[in-house]
Amino acid sequence: MTMLNIQLASPLTVTTPKGFKATGIHVGLRRKRKDLALLICEAGADAAAVYTTNQVQAAPITVTKQAMATSGGKVHAVLVNSGNANACTGQLGLEHAYASQQAVADQFQLAQEHVVIASTGIIGQPLEIDTLLQGIEQLQPDEGEADDFALAILTTDTGTKTAGRQIWLGGELVSVCGVAKGSGMIHPNMATMLGFLTTDASIASPLLQDILKSAVNRTFNCITVDGDSSTNDMVMILASGAAQTQPLQPGTDEMGQFQQAVEEVCQDLAKQIARDGEGATKLIEVNVHGTANEWTARKIAKQIVGSSLVKTAIFGEDANWGRIIAAVGSIDEPIDVGQIDIRIGSQWVLRHSMPILFDESLASRELAQEVVEIEVNLNQGPASSHAFGCDLTYDYIKINASYRT
Repeated sequence: MTMLNIQLASPLTVTTPKGFKATGIHVGLRRKRKDLALLICEAGADAAAVYTTNQVQAAPITVTKQAMATSGGKVHAVLVNSGNANACTGQLGLEHAYASQQAVADQFQLAQEHVVIASTGIIGQPLEIDTLLQGIEQLQPDEGEADDFALAILTTDTGTKTAGRQIWLGGELVSVCGVAKGSGMIHPNMATMLGFLTTDASIASPLLQDILKSAVNRTFNCITVDGDSSTNDMVMILASGAAQTQPLQPGTDEMGQFQQAVEEVCQDLAKQIARDGEGATKLIEVNVHGTANEWTARKIAKQIVGSSLVKTAIFGEDANWGRIIAAVGSIDEPIDVGQIDIRIGSQWVLRHSMPILFDESLASRELAQEVVEIEVNLNQGPASSHAFGCDLTYDYIKINASYRT
């Protein structure tokens, strides 16, 4: 993917695009950290979203899907709470979700269906709805509070995750920016992660949906931390149209530039999530080439980066290529296992499925870096893809052994 070279403002945040305000505050859903966030577009935005594929879906997902369907993809406000997922909470959880949606609508004089909501945190505990509703009354979004929004959506993350690009469309500077959270329970097809993108481009919701779905498939759906999927998660993009550009049309150069900017922002955020896996010390980037189609390449890349044996070998700085080729061979479709090349860092360790001599000490030094690259070539076709993940460490067990308590 060729990176766009226009990025004029720094830092770029979800309130850099014209028409957006945000805030994040502490209301008491968590002990100390900010736990309630609001992103608002007073004039309304054309929106699109993709959701977790877990069959157990939290009340906020249900409410947001209904709102998007009723409004035709028109969104004025996004409410996010951390500390409680409001998942597996039955009818009461659904009532709480609707109550929070209505409270935002009343507070900012919006139609209820123009408010979407998201939650992240502990599963199976009733939401402290009175605390949440009192917190909504305190929300005062502003253009300068994007950092507070980014902080308020976090759970076990070690830091905020933001990204942005700026491009010229029709003589106007257009921004595409995003913020995300995610650290554990991350697996392809989305899991415990939330992503919110904003843009001041003008584009209809159906076109925006196509662009977002494509970008998510090539970015967020190419990451895995621990193989577990969750109940709450979504990626959403909102377009305010405030840059005063002409509406984007399919097949145009402008649409191509915009689509590339969206994918780059998603990829940046996806890598930050993979790097911030709970207890992780390294980002693992796997590139697979030489397959008959992109889907097979992506499947193999995910299999490698999701393998516990590969992840622990990377943590131990052991260039154990046997674990990589075993992961390749475990996919559920036929491949020619006699033509596989593997590179770890700068060194090829396998050619046509036969081991070759390599410098073990150099390999260990390269595996000690923060980013570890693995390349696999099946030499069986023109397609390629990638996946991102992290190593598996002792700290991952510590964090997740006591998450609820």
